[in-house]
Amino acid sequence: MPKLRILLSVMNSSNDFQIEQVKGARQAAARVGADLEIVDAQDDGILQSQQLLSRVQSSAETRPNAVIFEPAGSTVHPHVAQAAAAAGMGWVVLSRDADYIANLRVSSRIPAFVVAADHEEIGRIQGRQLAALLPRGGMVLTIQGPSHSKAAHLRYDGLLETKPENIQLRAVRGHWTESSAQKAVSSWLDLSTSRATDIAAICAQDDSMAMGARKAFEQCTHELRQSWLQIPFLGCDGMPETGQKWVDRGLLTATVFSPPTAPIAIDQIARFLSGGTMPPARILTETRSIPDLGTLSTKAQTASQGLR
Repeated sequence: MPKLRILLSVMNSSNDFQIEQVKGARQAAARVGADLEIVDAQDDGILQSQQLLSRVQSSAETRPNAVIFEPAGSTVHPHVAQAAAAAGMGWVVLSRDADYIANLRVSSRIPAFVVAADHEEIGRIQGRQLAALLPRGGMVLTIQGPSHSKAAHLRYDGLLETKPENIQLRAVRGHWTESSAQKAVSSWLDLSTSRATDIAAICAQDDSMAMGARKAFEQCTHELRQSWLQIPFLGCDGMPETGQKWVDRGLLTATVFSPPTAPIAIDQIARFLSGGTMPPARILTETRSIPDLGTLSTKAQTASQGLR
């Protein structure tokens, strides 16, 4: 039997979650005995479409048995999906829903499905984290993903659902990278209005952007710089070598653990090709607060007592 060939397209090679996606995918591919090809979309949806279509249209001897990708732009590449299905290739979308998945599963009988984090629940957890850390409320600066990102919108919706009414939000946007968040927050700090804003916490939609925000505050010359660096910094993804370590070191106050989706996709593809078991159309990963909410509440109480 020919060796299973899988193509994984990641958004970029600099975000800590994307790095962990690649690492986990390589481990999963080795576990199931598959050849894994990885392409970097460089945060460019058009480039990603071209890269995917090129591999889908390659010769039958070299093209992958399945394509797994995390959308780099606003599109989930429906036309490339149709071409892949016509060629009998599996098709997996990571971290984003795709309306056409149901039709692919019916018309082509290929393993077509979505593996995603529960983005709304991630936002809900961040809202609960803020409630635990800021019992008296306050102004929170949120660093959101790009406007075209469905994940960013869902995480913000979840945050609005659970945050207390006494917590107000101000928002800037990044692009899921440390440098983009650092630039966005630095620009915000340069505004005269920001100097009159009493920020109680920073809440970023991923850990790398939380760290970028922290660097922006570290490098600013505002008279409140030292007090700002003492406020809670919250992130998301919670990868062992980045987010979790940053929490352990005190650089982040909390994160939301959201496991990589690519390894799950590879395991499901291998199971289908070996035994014919069709994966569910939509698989959601489990998320949790790091530290747990009880620990955060205790930390907030201790900090409050220290100020008395």
